[in-house]
Amino acid sequence: MRLRPITLTAASALCLGLATAASAAQPLVIYSAIGYDSAMGKAFEKATGIPTKVVDGSTGPLLARVEAEKQNPQWDIIWVDGAEGMRNLANEGLLQPYAAKADWNDLGAKLQPADHAYTVSAASVAGAIVVNTKKLPKAEWPTSWDDLMKPALKGKVGMNNPAISGPTYPLVAGMMQWQGGVSQGEAWFEKLKANGLQVFNTNGNTLRALEFGQVDVAIVQNSAGIGRKAQGKPFEVIYPNPVSLLPRTMAISAKASPEVQKEAEQFVQFVLSKEGQKVALTGDPNGDSDFNPVLNGVTPNPGVAPLDVAKTQNVDPKVWGPREPQLVSWFTNKIVH
Repeated sequence: MRLRPITLTAASALCLGLATAASAAQPLVIYSAIGYDSAMGKAFEKATGIPTKVVDGSTGPLLARVEAEKQNPQWDIIWVDGAEGMRNLANEGLLQPYAAKADWNDLGAKLQPADHAYTVSAASVAGAIVVNTKKLPKAEWPTSWDDLMKPALKGKVGMNNPAISGPTYPLVAGMMQWQGGVSQGEAWFEKLKANGLQVFNTNGNTLRALEFGQVDVAIVQNSAGIGRKAQGKPFEVIYPNPVSLLPRTMAISAKASPEVQKEAEQFVQFVLSKEGQKVALTGDPNGDSDFNPVLNGVTPNPGVAPLDVAKTQNVDPKVWGPREPQLVSWFTNKIVH
């Protein structure tokens, strides 16, 4: 465990003479955008005795903070939705590879990176269609992505901002992959904007707009829609073809000391343990706890649809990760503004 020397005042130093300075344990610092991160940190600390500090925020700002701190990292673990940002950090040499030990199911084995730069701890869908059933008759529900362009939905579709929301850049990249390339994907989003697309910061903002009638349809991470529906909101989650897988990724700082990296490895293994998975499934019951497990023997919460309900695609982070800064900038300039 890392130790931080406690600074002594001159008077204290005089009184103590040559006595060794006391030390205090510094916590394992986790930058996280996961809804049950604080619950996981507390459970890990209780189980291991390793003090833990969770710095919670949205994925975009957290990844920007990691970039800003690259010369002097203040984090030990980064834990977010999406693999593209993680791949970018790995390409910069900021992540310490770690081959986690776990009983992966087929999905989990598929999503783990070959170089072990990060660990996938869960999965969801980057973007599904959520409708307000009180505002939109079932006959008018969109069942395909192109249905969002219909005149009846002009000005009534909302989505998140990929500069802020973790699931949304993978959604944008997935739509471009589905359309056949960047230029084709940009044209698709421009058509959506021409039909009155509204852009909000995150899942919560977009779903509030859906609840209060600012929009009738939302494109958000499926777990967010599932959670609000479980709370009794008049929502229905629709899975058009294709939907893009959204891996939940965690990684260790390459600049942490070997001792701290060992603590970080313990945290990764705790998340993947039976105790950790129990926390994951209960820590954010109306949000991030509604995920598709990547481990054998873990049953998803009620309402979480199996990923074969629609055609799923895996967005290759090696292809789309390096394009993230350019495409997020394009989306900000052309779609948000």
